[in-house]
Amino acid sequence: MAKPIDYYLSPVSPWTYLGHERFAQIARRHGATVAVKPVDYGVIFPQSGGLPLAKRAPQRQAYRLAELARWRDHLRVPLNIHPKFFPADPAQAACLICAAPEAKRLAVAGDCLRAVWAEEKNIADAGVIAEIAARHGIADAAGAVARGKTPYASNTQEAVTRQVFGAPTYVYGDELFWGQDRLDFLDRALARGRATS
Repeated sequence: MAKPIDYYLSPVSPWTYLGHERFAQIARRHGATVAVKPVDYGVIFPQSGGLPLAKRAPQRQAYRLAELARWRDHLRVPLNIHPKFFPADPAQAACLICAAPEAKRLAVAGDCLRAVWAEEKNIADAGVIAEIAARHGIADAAGAVARGKTPYASNTQEAVTRQVFGAPTYVYGDELFWGQDRLDFLDRALARGRATS
């Protein structure tokens, strides 16, 4: 069996959304376990040289939109490049993912990402969070969000220590793979790992 993959993400990242299902399929194919770790990029960016979207140069913002449309069309994934509720505070969704039963975290994360990028929902709204929680058998969404605050902060500090700087980041063994466009490399690394295990 392949080694675990640490999956650092933001539930409002379009790139995480674009790669999420492909990543889950790759992990399943290799029999790899996934540790889903939402992190606060508002903390990470200042320590890693990154800038929040609103502070990036206009040409970078324009190119981001062009790339989102290219990847959406290439992958045939539903994605609104101008979602109604973006940017949205990711904290409630991130904490819900952290507090979800481990076996459900990947699916909860997928629902949060789809809510933003395909369903025009506001994941900063407690009602939306409750709806996603209920779908996965989590009865007390507010309590789950409260329980998730500590692991969310811990994941963030862990990510800083491991030199994570963008979303999504997949860490397999000692290798860091940043971006959904690096999933082919992760796939190959997992294949090598299986061959040597």
